[in-house]
Amino acid sequence: MTAIRIDGKAFAAKLRERVGESALEFAQAAGRKPGLAVVLIGDDPASQIYVGSKGKATLAANMESFTHRLPTETSQGVLLALVEQLNNDDAVDGILVQLPLPGHLDEQSIIASISPDKDVDGFHVINAGRLSVGQSGFVPCTPLGCMMLLTDRLGDLSGLEAVVVGRSNIVGKPMAQLLLDANATVTIAHSRTKDLASVVKRADIVVAAVGRPEMIGKDWLKGGATIIDVGINRLPPEPGKEKGKLVGDVAFDEASEVAAAITPVPGGVGPMTIAVLLRNTLVAAHRNAGLDVPEHL
Repeated sequence: MTAIRIDGKAFAAKLRERVGESALEFAQAAGRKPGLAVVLIGDDPASQIYVGSKGKATLAANMESFTHRLPTETSQGVLLALVEQLNNDDAVDGILVQLPLPGHLDEQSIIASISPDKDVDGFHVINAGRLSVGQSGFVPCTPLGCMMLLTDRLGDLSGLEAVVVGRSNIVGKPMAQLLLDANATVTIAHSRTKDLASVVKRADIVVAAVGRPEMIGKDWLKGGATIIDVGINRLPPEPGKEKGKLVGDVAFDEASEVAAAITPVPGGVGPMTIAVLLRNTLVAAHRNAGLDVPEHL
């Protein structure tokens, strides 16, 4: 068996295309474009790249992009005041504060200050609560993107056994809730799970989000399983090379020998995150304008 490669890059491109078309329709109906505001504090190189790519993607999707770059020494009070200003700005539908924040800032209180109806990252405790009880809110972008790839590949997930390896608030917990809502039987596994390999091996669906390079090999996997690899890890560089290879939490080549389908790293889950962020922003715009959200989103 050779696993089918789940092409997240192609799926994300189609989603972004749908979002761009719907954003034009929204602008005609609402008299303005959907707007996403991104706040970046400090000069972390990776965050700079992420924010730049989010801005370009927002503009390409026919939306307004508002980027606020603040110095590392920005105080908690100044940042909270900016978030409040964006909460009250009718041109802004989604607010994203780029994480991680400098150490002197309280991440949780900043997230809590964002209006839940503009929290397109889905990190606010109110949106986490809405997800847990089945109400309409915003789901973190990465797990929602994973769910889109799974349902596109498998259709109905009812009765399938799913194991989520990782219990973070950003991926593991919301991923498990989405799978549960889709009537899968869900186990959340983590570093303290006894005999982790045997737990993973019983799964029809494995979502790996632990941040440990190639931890899951073929011996951990049930034949015919569908693997969603959220991990992105850089190995040490080989002699003569400047950068090491990017790999996931799953050993892709050997897992492909037993799995039915698997996401690659890179090119699997990664491209879905920004695409879903744009989708969430457009959903927020419709709700904020009192318009029905298009079903194809």
